[in-house]
Amino acid sequence: MSETEYSRVIIKLSGAALSGNQDYGIDPQFIESIAQEIKDAIATGVEIAIVVGGGNIFRGIAGSAQGMDRATADYMGMLATVMNSLALQDSLETLGLSTRVQTAIAMREVAEPYIRRRAIRHLEKGRVVIFAAGTGNPFFSTDTTAALRAAEIDADAILMAKDVDGIYDSDPEQNPNAVKFKELDYIDVLNRGLGVMDSTAVSLCMDNSIPLVVFGLSKDGNIKRAVLGEKVGTFVK
Repeated sequence: MSETEYSRVIIKLSGAALSGNQDYGIDPQFIESIAQEIKDAIATGVEIAIVVGGGNIFRGIAGSAQGMDRATADYMGMLATVMNSLALQDSLETLGLSTRVQTAIAMREVAEPYIRRRAIRHLEKGRVVIFAAGTGNPFFSTDTTAALRAAEIDADAILMAKDVDGIYDSDPEQNPNAVKFKELDYIDVLNRGLGVMDSTAVSLCMDNSIPLVVFGLSKDGNIKRAVLGEKVGTFVK
């Protein structure tokens, strides 16, 4: 029996956070620490699927802002998530975990195509499933991917590991007096424009009654603590 608060979760990892102390790219030591946290969480009995962003390599919306065609920029961002997913897969398997990367854009030489029933079967067998390449469509973020996949695989919650330790009423890096929320309703997130997820992702979570836990990606075991239902970060329901 699982001792966790949830039996199946999606962990949304910030791509930008994977660069660790670097300005760009992948920090292998930081990814190893994340992989260890995920292994510790798996040991509690929870089924884990992961969606990784690509902001440490290329962010589609940033490319669009610099004059690129938005669809082209988004596809490049999706490919960045595949690179991050393969790096995370390698670290997880080094620790002895069984994993599968499933991509929304076909690239059979490096990963499986996303197939919902196959993903669920992998999870039931105790494998970590990493969903890469977003939804496979431009104009949708990896936050929306996490919400969509959570609904598809019937996940109990989305655990959003970010480079900040929760949701604040303003940017804590810009405002030292920013107030952190302990709990919010999805409608509050939308009405306040808090920006923790894009509005499409928030609406998907709200419509499908998927709880969201937003917490800091650190070496303090926050992923396992969130899986166990401890009060970390901000809880959105």
